[in-house]
Amino acid sequence: MKLRLIKFLKDFLLFTGILRIFSPFNRLFLFIRNFNELKSWIKKNNTDSLLINDYYTPKRDYQKRFLLYKTVSDHLSLDKTDLVYLEFGVASGQSFFWWMKNNTNRCSKFFGFDTFEGLPEDWGGYKKGAMAHGENEVSTDDDRAEFVKGIFQDTMDKFISTHREILSKPKLIHLDADLFSSTIFVLSQLYPFLQKGDVILFDEFNVANHEFLAYKIFTESFYVKMKLIAAQNNFYQTAFVVE
Repeated sequence: MKLRLIKFLKDFLLFTGILRIFSPFNRLFLFIRNFNELKSWIKKNNTDSLLINDYYTPKRDYQKRFLLYKTVSDHLSLDKTDLVYLEFGVASGQSFFWWMKNNTNRCSKFFGFDTFEGLPEDWGGYKKGAMAHGENEVSTDDDRAEFVKGIFQDTMDKFISTHREILSKPKLIHLDADLFSSTIFVLSQLYPFLQKGDVILFDEFNVANHEFLAYKIFTESFYVKMKLIAAQNNFYQTAFVVE
């Protein structure tokens, strides 16, 4: 009886469209839901086992991300590992060049993906095209580096088809694309190549409707287990290891 009533109500609401009166609040409801999910996730994962964690801090310091990098690198000995580094959202290249300088293995490869024309869509208070950095800002003489220009949805298929062998090596995947659409796309494309021990960094993890939501949907949909090992700036930057 209960199930029949639920089905009736759902069909009735679909037919009448009465819930459209709440349409102006759709984004607010979505944010509240995802923010509460994020808060619950933080409560569960805010433990003393993390290598580094500043939660709660009243003031974010973006430079703390380099301390997170150093802590993770030292703990996992990534400075000498034959590594494939994949960064999605290069901007001016500060993180990209930090990892390339930190890793001294000449066999390592570093790939930076970016439109170099700014955000491909609006993100919060930032409009499409914001935060643009030109390719000239990431020029380097290090032959281990390669930059891939374009939106990920246009460039990743070709990249994967020509780099399948190298993607079997230990990987550090740095997700700094900000957007839900970009982050979930990258994770889904790299899923077949994820191996135990691969490192995944998020640069805006605690943005509830974007990187956090992408992480949540990806791990739940693909049954991927990732262990949180470090966090900074109230979980804005996070580091995970694939289990």
